[in-house]
Amino acid sequence: MDRPELVLAQLYAFAVLAEELHFGRAAARLGIAQPPLSQQIQRLEKSVGHSLFQRGPGRVTLTAAGRELLPRAERALAELGDGLAAARAAGSGHAGRLRIGFAASLALTVLPNLLLAFRRRYPDVQLDIREMTSAPQLQALRDNVIDIGLIREPPTEDPDLRFRTLLTEPLVAVLPSAHQLAARRSVDPAQLASEPFVLLPRPAGPQLYDRIVEVCTAAGFTPRIAQHAVEWQTVCALVAAGLGVSIAPASVRRIRLSSTAFRTLEPRTARTKIAVAWRADDHDPVVTNLLEVVSPAARSSRRGGSSVSGPGTS
Repeated sequence: MDRPELVLAQLYAFAVLAEELHFGRAAARLGIAQPPLSQQIQRLEKSVGHSLFQRGPGRVTLTAAGRELLPRAERALAELGDGLAAARAAGSGHAGRLRIGFAASLALTVLPNLLLAFRRRYPDVQLDIREMTSAPQLQALRDNVIDIGLIREPPTEDPDLRFRTLLTEPLVAVLPSAHQLAARRSVDPAQLASEPFVLLPRPAGPQLYDRIVEVCTAAGFTPRIAQHAVEWQTVCALVAAGLGVSIAPASVRRIRLSSTAFRTLEPRTARTKIAVAWRADDHDPVVTNLLEVVSPAARSSRRGGSSVSGPGTS
């Protein structure tokens, strides 16, 4: 039996000859001489066990066996072509599936521009977007549940993962609108020392939680946590209800609550990092393409901001 690549060559020669019904024209299309074309057809006929063409002076016609084989040969060649095209697309990262985890507060900053830019460049890649807090994203990356993570406050080191800081975002004070400090343009963290705090639980985002506590510690106090909430929208709602104050990424300003005030923190060096994370051993071209898109998208977010509003989670 001929090798598969030889059979495919024979099928292609058969399909061309079946279209031209002339050995000379078919050979010219194939870029070969007539004798090699005749040999390919003869080998295929030997495999079938029957003649595929009736040979006549200057012309050939399909036999019953040839007419039966032709549509199947065309389908096989078309499927091979589709398979090769799909393999090329996957190999270049223009097709496939990409699983992206994101901290929900990034739906207010980086995520919209990133998805828009990536979809424009790679429309055939299937995106699986999963909202999860920063710490679970890191474990999901290690467990191969997601391919890309968009997180806040990346760890300083992780042997299994790689991180790239995309931008930094100011931290702001979140106050009830009736609070006396809400009348100010900016707030010193030390002015919040006696206030109860509403914060996310530390396991949801240890690095961001520690960053907020660090800001308070630098101001000379340890925040007294009165309430925890996983979503920033809930944090803001609890602050509006008078259960305490908070320190949060500036993007939460886009959560529209009339009874909540957001004020700049002084000094303005209090910021939080936004980063992309991926597995150190992941060389999937789809991941590589996302990493090429994400930094310009983040810069666009920093310049123009995102119009998306809604809940946010660390």
